[in-house]
Amino acid sequence: MKVLFAAPDTLWSHWSQAIARACPEAELTRSGDPASFDAIIYAPGGEIEDLSPYRNARLVQSLWAGVERIVINQTLTQPLARMVDPGLSEGMAEFCTGWAMRAHLGMDRYAQDGIWRNGDTPPLARDRRITVLGMGVLGSAVTQMLAGIGFDVAGYSPSGRGPDGIPILSGNALPQALARAEILISLLPDTDGTRNLMNAENLALLPERAWIINPGRGTLIDDQALIAALDSGHIAHAVLDVFRTEPLPSDHPFWSHPGITVTPHIAAETRPETAATLVAQNLRRVMTGQPALHLVDRQKGY
Repeated sequence: MKVLFAAPDTLWSHWSQAIARACPEAELTRSGDPASFDAIIYAPGGEIEDLSPYRNARLVQSLWAGVERIVINQTLTQPLARMVDPGLSEGMAEFCTGWAMRAHLGMDRYAQDGIWRNGDTPPLARDRRITVLGMGVLGSAVTQMLAGIGFDVAGYSPSGRGPDGIPILSGNALPQALARAEILISLLPDTDGTRNLMNAENLALLPERAWIINPGRGTLIDDQALIAALDSGHIAHAVLDVFRTEPLPSDHPFWSHPGITVTPHIAAETRPETAATLVAQNLRRVMTGQPALHLVDRQKGY
């Protein structure tokens, strides 16, 4: 099968080697007659944005878990599959757990200034309530790791789906999900229904001195409303890994706000070594007439 690698040149070296090992029958190339390709491996930032000439391609396989930058492409007519990488899920769960533990234990209290602060013992994990917004593959992995440590964790999913053993709030229960969230973790996709979801009204529903961890989508949070909630003291801290504009401009107020930690979109990366297995599986499926795994619902946007 002939496969087009339509992704930034910087990704070619690692991905081409990993895919060659996982799917040696695939002829992976970066150029050629558009009509000759059976499938396309895609990531934003490559040279090819017009997909209409690739009329014979049976699949566009995204290298990203988020597909909001390709699903709106009007030239996309082929089936689109998003990336579901075990390494990505593990990395996201570890990132969220690490920052949740920092919030839970109050690690920032202990300035190295000669003052002995031993009068404030944190609760045990079982007494700390965490809500995870978004119960897809990543959200499920995060809730399961947090529950394994002992946290009182619940998920919120518009559909009501979630992993076994985790309490799931759904539909119009968002206020209840927020009201219990001493630590709020957002892994919702970028859709019309989630943009600016965390506005002033919903931020006010969080418990006093709540923490927010957002490695999902930068569009979820109203930037100015978040700054106001931090300035008022209602929100204790926000860890932000995703932003409306990336890289985050150097003059953005998030950088200098004492209540915000900026991380540069590193919560979880797709690792070619683990993700190539899914790519190979999907290539083989479409070449034998089977539907690809993790196909995107374009009406929902994910």
